[in-house]
Amino acid sequence: MLSASRPRHLPRLRQLLVPAVDNWLARGYLAVAGASLGFFLGAWYVGPDPGLSGVYPLMATAPFSFLGLLVSIPAEYSSLTWLSPLIFAVVTALSGLVNAVLLGRFARRQRGPHPATT
Repeated sequence: MLSASRPRHLPRLRQLLVPAVDNWLARGYLAVAGASLGFFLGAWYVGPDPGLSGVYPLMATAPFSFLGLLVSIPAEYSSLTWLSPLIFAVVTALSGLVNAVLLGRFARRQRGPHPATT
């Protein structure tokens, strides 16, 4: 039974995200995507010159991360230039999560049905 303080859509969201962490292939992908995103954020906000550090998370989470690139470009030309890498990081993290879910579902499908244990 759900409590009154817990949103009703939370179990549905949890059910959608389970394939992202229920096998080693998807977990490994999330680790690579997270490490590349961490490198990008560290190079952008801490390092002296970020250079092409955005290429790593862009390629690690492709094809959905290209949307993050397109969304963050207008913020680069506004007065809020600090917002552009943040938008890119958020959209790239979400695209990595979507890719991990798809990869987890693919791995589960390739594994085949589990035999019934008694």
